[in-house]
Amino acid sequence: MAPLTFSAAYTSSFIQNWSDLTTFLTKPLIAAVSGHALGGGCELALMCDILYCTDKANFGQPEIKLGTVPGAGGSQRLTRAVGKSRAMELVLTGKTFSGVEASQRGVAARTFGTWDELIDGALGTAETIAGYSKVAVQAAKEVVNKSQDLPLRDGLEYERRVFYSLFGSQDQKIGMKAFAEKKKAEWVDE
Repeated sequence: MAPLTFSAAYTSSFIQNWSDLTTFLTKPLIAAVSGHALGGGCELALMCDILYCTDKANFGQPEIKLGTVPGAGGSQRLTRAVGKSRAMELVLTGKTFSGVEASQRGVAARTFGTWDELIDGALGTAETIAGYSKVAVQAAKEVVNKSQDLPLRDGLEYERRVFYSLFGSQDQKIGMKAFAEKKKAEWVDE
């Protein structure tokens, strides 16, 4: 990136496609961080739907030390996760924070003591999610992501419309019937 000019970055939409991950991928994306996630690595982790990490993982936006700022959503997503004051401290100083702090501050959903536990946890969560209705999982991801873009009233209306729309799905009928019969639902993959 050192030789990159404004014109080249701007006209090539440098790293803009990274942000497309949050809307392009309709399946949940789980990050498993067990090392350094700094700068772009932190931004990629923040883009994921679920972020797991080890206690000793290392996160941060050190771009200030390079004479620049986060460019792939780090300032926006980090602020939403930890609040303005903490994000300002992290972005303006380039300080890093551990996996434990990431969990305490809402950046990570969970932390694990070891890499093996981290991978088992991430794969277990993926397996659980994969066992549910594909249409419901996709809709759930969509409504949660919209919460980051819309004011509360608009988000509630959006969520309700998606909720209503799922009553037209075969999987909703299967799920409700299975619940009433106290059985496990067997989805049809609409």
